[in-house]
Amino acid sequence: MRIVDVCAFYSPRGGGVKTYVGQKLAMAERMEQDITILAPADDDAVIELCPRARIQTIASPRFPLDRKYWYFKDEMALHAALDSLAPDFVEASSPWRSPLMVANWRPEKPKALILHADPLSAYAYRWLEPLVSRETIDRRFGRYWDHLRQLGRLYDAVVCASEDLASRMKAGGVGNVVTVPMGVEAQRFSAGNRSEALRASLLAQCGLGTDATLLVAAGRLAPEKRLPMLVEAVTIAGRHRPLALAIFGEGRDHSKILRSIGGNPHVRLFRPERHQERFASILASADAFLHGCEAETFCMTAAEASASGIPLIVPDRGGAADFAKGPMGLAYRAADRADLVRTILTLPDRYAERRTGRHVRAMDDHFAALFALYQNLRGGMLLAAA
Repeated sequence: MRIVDVCAFYSPRGGGVKTYVGQKLAMAERMEQDITILAPADDDAVIELCPRARIQTIASPRFPLDRKYWYFKDEMALHAALDSLAPDFVEASSPWRSPLMVANWRPEKPKALILHADPLSAYAYRWLEPLVSRETIDRRFGRYWDHLRQLGRLYDAVVCASEDLASRMKAGGVGNVVTVPMGVEAQRFSAGNRSEALRASLLAQCGLGTDATLLVAAGRLAPEKRLPMLVEAVTIAGRHRPLALAIFGEGRDHSKILRSIGGNPHVRLFRPERHQERFASILASADAFLHGCEAETFCMTAAEASASGIPLIVPDRGGAADFAKGPMGLAYRAADRADLVRTILTLPDRYAERRTGRHVRAMDDHFAALFALYQNLRGGMLLAAA
């Protein structure tokens, strides 16, 4: 198939969507698909990665709240690009305005909406749930739910990567919801990457010896990630047992997170580790993975940590919660700092001897299932037309 992914969240400066896009493009030749990522950017450009994979950009405005992203504004330019690319199947991957632009282009073409973002959890629930119930929030955001339900009618599939998100979409009346879990790079993340020397080095950089517990967090430094909450919880729990927290990431909340760390020498903020093999070793060498965001649609780093054989301390809502199931997972009440402190302190010593990672779905399996879904949808369209 010739697939075009209209990807409003792609940024060359990083993020989970960039990782996902890179993995998808790498699968193009192997799975005999022709894939174009159509993304907003400063300029019109085409980057050919191989005969079957490319990134094409449309000149677009910068997103005002996060300048490393852009947004589609010109519907005619987007339609012209789709006309030129002549896809057999179209993806859209934003819950905002661009999927309506895509839906307006040749309604007879099969289309899927991939939910790479969960604005209700990232914004509405996070801001308002301390004040009112989720049911009340959903009623007040009825227009947004109407928008999601409209997208469910316009698209042949609404693809979610976690059961948590899929179940909420279905409960909200969104149609055509399908769960296609993501995965990890099967040969990269494993417990075999553990390095006691790397663990000791990270602990030393946090001012502690090897008898301490090393916690690792990673991802964008954004408000919905709740990193200051993680820092505060580790600081409080650290009064009862020696704890270090190594955070890897960059983003607009950099200064806020540094302020939350203050003078605590046992919490360090590091630049993102771009070398994937070293990052895999960092995860496998930690004593636990710590995560604060309940708005994940999947949580790639939680999947990678799970495959790396370390315990996970994650919220009980959102995509990361899927990885709290089983003996290596510890879930705390989302957004509840006190419960997070309690959970950190219950991290048992028995994990110290673990050496095998949990089986996590491979990205090859994810893309095979996704492309099979698209082929089935396209086949149904062709039969209906005939």
